[in-house]
Amino acid sequence: MRFDPIVRPEMPELDTVRGVAVLLVVFYHGYFWMSGLSGFKSIAKLIVAATMPGWLGVNLFFVLSGLLITGILLDSKSKQNYFRSFYVKRALRILPAYYGILLVLLIAGFKPQSFLVLSFFFLSNFAPLFGIVPSYSVLWSLAVEEHFYILWPALVRGCSIRTLEKCAIGITCAVPALRAGSFMLGVNGGVHGYTWCEADGLAIGAWLAINVRKPSFTRERLRWVSASALAIGLFAIVIGMRFGILTRQRLLGASLQESCFNFIFLGIISASLLLGTGRWKSLIRRPVLRFYGRISYGLYLIHLLIFGIYNRNIQTIWPALPSPVGRLDVVTFRFVVCLAISTAIAFLSRQYFEEPFLRMRHRFSGIDVNKIQSPVFEEPTT
Repeated sequence: MRFDPIVRPEMPELDTVRGVAVLLVVFYHGYFWMSGLSGFKSIAKLIVAATMPGWLGVNLFFVLSGLLITGILLDSKSKQNYFRSFYVKRALRILPAYYGILLVLLIAGFKPQSFLVLSFFFLSNFAPLFGIVPSYSVLWSLAVEEHFYILWPALVRGCSIRTLEKCAIGITCAVPALRAGSFMLGVNGGVHGYTWCEADGLAIGAWLAINVRKPSFTRERLRWVSASALAIGLFAIVIGMRFGILTRQRLLGASLQESCFNFIFLGIISASLLLGTGRWKSLIRRPVLRFYGRISYGLYLIHLLIFGIYNRNIQTIWPALPSPVGRLDVVTFRFVVCLAISTAIAFLSRQYFEEPFLRMRHRFSGIDVNKIQSPVFEEPTT
């Protein structure tokens, strides 16, 4: 059988991965994050608990972003307008919707406004350093990604491929040590959120982007990477369970929990590339998930606001609706309504607000605008 190249102008299987990532986050916020487990019993409790790992969708975004952004940078490394092209296109992709949601939050009277000021400068993940309570929680990961955009292009441009690969490996190894140090110093906020404690997912994705572009890299090697990464992540979790790796309230979990899942996501993304280029590509190119992958940025930005609006107004609109405490049917009703509204807004935003800016940015790359949906040129912004 003839296989497609691993690196292609269009990689629809990665849209599916992006869709999975954003839905993990939305399910997490819609069920466990908002309701907890209090009051639920038996099967209902298991269903809500199953959404608890959904916060790891952000880590999946990071690994995928490291892969795609590093790929973009490597493919344009020798171009004369390397920096200008990259930063203009990133600005046109990220800033309109990002500052749009900040404006909506400001008009809605979101508090504290000092958090919005930090977010304006992509410093929301540094809020604890300024004594400001982190509020609209999805913004912290966008700050991490923006710092990656600022720093990583210079390294890609200035380093050889071999040196860049060493940098990616070094970051992957160093960040867990930084998380451990933060935990031991009692800086619990530093274990989660600060850029230097989250960069390993981006670095692992970058490592994959570097390797899949090597002339000697084969499908067999990608299969080995996928299997090895999955084995390392799962084995570390199984062995570390009794020592607290599943909770960030203990040293092992604070330092290595995210590392384990980053390896698992490396394995999943590698497997997706294999499936997406072989005879089983239909299994990984799922229309619904690709749709959510396409609108993932807007959905990620808006869904928490919609949940908040629902919570503040539902009793006024429907006084007879029971409290969601311990009621899976009521929680699910809230989730379905908010997901539907968030999906509609994200779709309209992508179609009529973000799309004009996306078309503008292709003037800087010479890319056919008919391929504007290609995930090679779309990073999974979280």
